[in-house]
Amino acid sequence: MAVPAQVTWSRAIPMVEEPADDLEVLVQEHSALVFRIAYSVLRNPQDAEDAAQETFLRALRYGKRLRQVADARRWLARVAWRVALDRRRRPETSLEDAAEAVRSLRDAGAPSDQIAAGRQMMALLDGLMAALPAELRQAITLSAVEEMPAAEAAALLEIPEATVRSRVFRARQILKEKLAALLEARHDRDA
Repeated sequence: MAVPAQVTWSRAIPMVEEPADDLEVLVQEHSALVFRIAYSVLRNPQDAEDAAQETFLRALRYGKRLRQVADARRWLARVAWRVALDRRRRPETSLEDAAEAVRSLRDAGAPSDQIAAGRQMMALLDGLMAALPAELRQAITLSAVEEMPAAEAAALLEIPEATVRSRVFRARQILKEKLAALLEARHDRDA
């Protein structure tokens, strides 16, 4: 269908090449970061998109004060993190179901890399991470899942960098112990 010749673009429809305001610039520059942070918490693309939209809606509500923000990237990352935590849902797969699936793969002789990369292992790890205390879960999610440097994670969580490193270490130790206990539970029952 041809566009009538009398149709023209108005100022009411901003073009992508010409950002109309600060919010549009923020969306263009930081939408991928906001989505990645939301996804690292929610582990669902649709939920992460919703959280990203909510993040930018909060930025819109912040209004003209947005120009006063010293580091927009950090500010948006912090807002996205909090929005995602607010929207977080419990994993749909129970820990025992996921552990059983991983054990059955192991018992069937599946290679370790296949088990580690499998959906069941991801569900198991997500469940184990969800069971961590909030401060440990936040630190490990930003550092290990989001691969954010300790300094950025510290700024986002508003804690010292050394505290982030300590929490990541403790979270890894707890996850290692719980994973070993879950995977060995079946072995002990079968023996």
